[in-house]
Amino acid sequence: MLKNFLDEFKKFAMRGNVIDMAVGIIIGAAFGKIVDSLVKDIIMPPLGIILGKIDFANLFFVLKDGVNIPGPYASLEAAQKAGAITLNIGVFINVMISFVIVAFAVFILIKAVNKIDKKIKTDEQKTTKICPYCCEEIPVKAIKCPKCTANIEKK
Repeated sequence: MLKNFLDEFKKFAMRGNVIDMAVGIIIGAAFGKIVDSLVKDIIMPPLGIILGKIDFANLFFVLKDGVNIPGPYASLEAAQKAGAITLNIGVFINVMISFVIVAFAVFILIKAVNKIDKKIKTDEQKTTKICPYCCEEIPVKAIKCPKCTANIEKK
């Protein structure tokens, strides 16, 4: 019974779609890290300076002081170490910007794939073409026009 289960799982895992999906997940995780770094290290520091020297990574509100050390806290990390309950606005803003960038990248990717897929399907569906000499419709595979007898160049 276990052997049948393992054989069935192996057959499932070796399908092309599953392997493609696994590669996509791995690349997606790496892309997510790149976007996260882009937002935290490249986009947010200049934006923070423009908006009045705000450090978005440490933009938080204390909802309840920590039991170990009372506030105010210099950073989000210090507040969390003290056991304070915080509302992490800056972290949320960073995650939202990362999401928008990833969503836009996925949109562009899907749009490109759909365009290529449409072109492939259109090319596959064509069964006729127009003779460049007599402008009559002829079969796609024709190398000589049956109407005007012109030789047709293959493309």
